[in-house]
Amino acid sequence: MFWRLVFQLLRGNRARLTVAILALVSGSAVISGLLNLDLGVEYQLTQQFRTLGPNIVIAASPIASAPGSGPADSALINEDAVLIPVQKIAGPDVSFAPFAFVIARTQDTQVVVVGTWLDQLRNLNPTWKLEGNWISSRDDQAECLVGRNAARQLHLTSGSRLHVQYLARNSDCTISGIVDSGATDDNQVFMNLRAVQTLAEVPGKINLVQLNVSATPKVIATFATRLSDTLPKFQVRPIRKVTEAEGSLLAHIRLLIVAMIFLILILTALCVLATMAALALERREDVGLMKALGGSISRIVGFFVAEVGVLGAFGGFIGAILGAALSYWMGLRVFGTAISPRWEVFPVTVLLMTIVAMAGALPLRMLAEVKPAIILRGE
Repeated sequence: MFWRLVFQLLRGNRARLTVAILALVSGSAVISGLLNLDLGVEYQLTQQFRTLGPNIVIAASPIASAPGSGPADSALINEDAVLIPVQKIAGPDVSFAPFAFVIARTQDTQVVVVGTWLDQLRNLNPTWKLEGNWISSRDDQAECLVGRNAARQLHLTSGSRLHVQYLARNSDCTISGIVDSGATDDNQVFMNLRAVQTLAEVPGKINLVQLNVSATPKVIATFATRLSDTLPKFQVRPIRKVTEAEGSLLAHIRLLIVAMIFLILILTALCVLATMAALALERREDVGLMKALGGSISRIVGFFVAEVGVLGAFGGFIGAILGAALSYWMGLRVFGTAISPRWEVFPVTVLLMTIVAMAGALPLRMLAEVKPAIILRGE
């Protein structure tokens, strides 16, 4: 009987309750979309910032190099001493490669030659553009890549032969592609690590290791700390400009989302409050009649509170579904990729809307002051 009366109340004031439903649905849709965006934005930002390149560097301390020559002894590290521990703790979200640098000559022009794992360059720098073909073999010493500026200065194209000289030693390779990084890397030549080590006569030695950790700033900092503990003799440096920029942007976005959620909750509560205040005035006669028939005030108010709770739960549920679609659209517009709905947002949204509806039902307290005698006299 209780719920039958509740649903009769819902049917009896459909015009006014429609306003409350629309407010609850629209409010919950935006809140659900923002919550989905908040939960998904961390992953999306991580993917966006990952394209900026390596975010952790492992090197000797201090780093020094002699101008016009190969790497100085103080800047060299044993590659096995670093790479073996890194391989043990690096997960699937970590890309890394060793680097060795030498200033060599080609066509009577000085050029920075970088020795590395050529198959990892694309993973470390996802935004790099290439005219030609990436090198997929780590042991391929016959092919190399050249930066855009270096290729322009030396008049090189894909397929050209490149001859580099360091002191009395020489190395040759075929250019597989022209790299466009939009940075200083465009002035460099990228060759196989073993070829550069042989050219500089530093077998098994490197200058540094670069890592691209696809994770949040907190996880990157934790991973860097773990690397420092594992490699106490080396300098492990997170690239602060990348990690701090990501953390700052994430914090600002989350602050904006939280502020918008609170504002929407307040506006929705005010809309429900106004609707319930009007309903309370309209239902004074019904309440007076119920009291005259012996109904307790707690029972009577319970009808109306249950009505508001049903409105809040229904509006929250419908809004949560619409919010999932909204977050999907916002992900496409902002990040260029869809944000999948998070199922934990549904109960949270329904609960928030139910609480907001209850808060907006405060004017129903006026019904407790209705006097049956006055209502029956038509006053």
